[in-house]
Amino acid sequence: MSLSREPGTATTLRHNPLNAVTATVERITREDGSTYIRKELRQPAQPSAGRPWAASVDPRHWNYWRREVEVYLDDEVRARLDGTGLVLPAAEVEEVAGGAVLYLEDVAGLAGTEFGLADHAALARAVGRWQARPAVVRDWTSVGFLREYSTSREVPWGLLSDDAAWRQPLVAENWPAGLREGWERVVAQRDELLTIVEQAPRAGCHLDLWVSNAIRRADGEIALLDWAFCGDGAVGEDIGNHIPDAVFDLFWPAERLPELAETCIESYLEGLREGGWRGEADVVRRSVMASAVKYAWLLPGLLGRASDSSHKAYHQDADSQYLFQQRGLALKWVADWCAEALKG
Repeated sequence: MSLSREPGTATTLRHNPLNAVTATVERITREDGSTYIRKELRQPAQPSAGRPWAASVDPRHWNYWRREVEVYLDDEVRARLDGTGLVLPAAEVEEVAGGAVLYLEDVAGLAGTEFGLADHAALARAVGRWQARPAVVRDWTSVGFLREYSTSREVPWGLLSDDAAWRQPLVAENWPAGLREGWERVVAQRDELLTIVEQAPRAGCHLDLWVSNAIRRADGEIALLDWAFCGDGAVGEDIGNHIPDAVFDLFWPAERLPELAETCIESYLEGLREGGWRGEADVVRRSVMASAVKYAWLLPGLLGRASDSSHKAYHQDADSQYLFQQRGLALKWVADWCAEALKG
């Protein structure tokens, strides 16, 4: 597929402003009405030096600035998805001073943010088929993502034990009973939960699997976007990210989280078996549950923002009461998941 880079009208698209790798993401509309995506990536001037979310020049770092470029240039990565139900968008790369520019197919189809239960099931099953196959290992695939990402977020951890923080109206009126104690256990046993995931069977993982990175084409195949973190992970780790993240950003109702979780896990296991994986289902389930420790930072972060005058979900304004109510239910679910994983 040719992605002509002819000029056109640019519309800026949302991207995570905390991630210093991505400079801009734009949809370019040509004169004939056709479109493509232009994504500019920055090369950091110096190593990250431990700064959270900073871009890195280390190819094994979870936020290596050039990883997504390498993914799109790698024919074996594309081929490994053949027949799974997943695809990579067509892409071309332009090397520029200080970075690189990706010219990407503007995938048409149903956005993951609009997925129904059957679409979530199809995604999970396709991921299972893919992750049953041997991982593509390169010198740029990430290693140790979950621990490095989840322990580097800067949030006010001390608020977990601050009674006044828990008395804030948005918290006291919307969060379920038992959440405080449950989250204290998650944080206290974070290292053990991370170790459970690290000792689980390995797979090549996307490591940012969630609804905003998936588009289901009319033919049923699902295009996965934003491969910047991909690398070594555990079986089930991507699904453990996908399920709660859909609720945290208000793309799936928290009241239906149990239904989403069971559907995605069972579909993922079906995909693994279809792909020839012969491991134990209970091991996969435990990995899914324990990997939700990734969000240990989220609750103290919310405590720190509970007195703000307004709130956002995925960079869009959200009703504060509804946001805290939905996230409270999802956080309780994550705490219970982690407790179940620790039982073995």
